Formats: sequence, structure tokens, C-alpha cells
Amino acid sequence: MTIRLLLVDDHAVIRSGLRMLLESEADIEIAGEAGTGRKALELIGQINPDLVLMDIGLPDISGIEVTQQIKQNWPNVAVVALTIHEDEEYFFKMLQVGVNGYVPKRAAPEELLTAIRTAAEGGVYLYPSLAKLLVQDYLASDREAAANVVDGLTDREREVLTHLAEGASNEIIAETLSISPKTVNRHRENIMRKLNLHSRTELVKYAIRKGIIQA
Repeated sequence: MTIRLLLVDDHAVIRSGLRMLLESEADIEIAGEAGTGRKALELIGQINPDLVLMDIGLPDISGIEVTQQIKQNWPNVAVVALTIHEDEEYFFKMLQVGVNGYVPKRAAPEELLTAIRTAAEGGVYLYPSLAKLLVQDYLASDREAAANVVDGLTDREREVLTHLAEGASNEIIAETLSISPKTVNRHRENIMRKLNLHSRTELVKYAIRKGIIQA
């Protein structure tokens, strides 16, 4: 299978270097080049590439927006980002619009070729350091989600639950939250009922399991 590729980068020198690299590969054909986002969108409709090698920092519209439009109008066209940007902001925005690969310009040629072939075959390739960002974000989101799984508790009940699990008395909780001890006790009863718990020990175990407090 020959991969028909559209090069998109606003620097002619970079496009020239990429062309030299890619044209030496028997399974890659350079179908066209573009130095702006609008030109890239125009060419896609004309040359029907299998894959677009996309810079993010284009002079007219960003590679993020171009990628989004490609995915909306030509969903079968793969997009691999080749960019100087390695920060989370650009990386996650490109993932959100459906990029099939993300490679920094400092990467070795072999990394870029692997990304192109992986994306052309329907897979997703992320440069290792960026894949690590994704894993870290997933784990952080997972911990946050676990902490927010409250089984129908109100915001105030969650606050009370946290303090109870940390061992605070009704009086201390009342003072901290500026409510009466009687109200704290009512919240506690509601929490135990909603969570089907029967003792402070069970409540503490629940809070640790959900990541609300640390063991």
C-alpha cells in the first residue's frame, strides 16, 4: 500500500527536508504541499490524500482548526501532527479534534515514519514523552473521579463525610463549617443511610476506597 501524503508546514525549508526524507520511502508518495491552513483544506478536496502531516503553528488558521475541519469533512483522512509544541495545551487540543499521531520536530526520522505508517493503517501513534502526559492525565482524572463518586450525596454531605472520615467530632465539624452540631448529626445520619454504612469504621473505609482521604 502506498500512502498518499499532504505536507502542511509554513516553512518551505522544512517542507523540502521532509519531502527528501519521505520520498526515499517506497511506500510513501508526496501528493501535495501547503504552507497555510486554507491551502491545505483546498488541496485535500483536490488530491484526496490518505494522510496529512500537519504543523500546528500555521500563519492563517491553526493546525488544530484545520485538523478539526478535516475530521468533520474527510473523516477517513488521517492526520499526524509534526510540531515544535510539546506542552499539554496543544497536545490535548489536537487529541480532542481527532489527531491520529503526534510527533515533535526533534524526534528521530524513524519515529516520524512509524507515526505515519501507524496512522495510515488506522492506528494512533503518540511520541513516548507525550504518551506519558496522557497517562498522567488519565490517572489524575481517575483519582478525581473516584473522589467525586459520592453516591447521591449533596455538596454539604460530602464536606461532612470528609471531616468525619478524618476523625473530626461533630462539634469540630460544626465549627469548621459554621453549622450547628445538630445539623452535622443530621448530615451524618443521611450519609450513613445513603451509603448503607453502619459505623465510623465503615465510613472511613469507604472514604479511603473512593480516594476522599488517604489511608
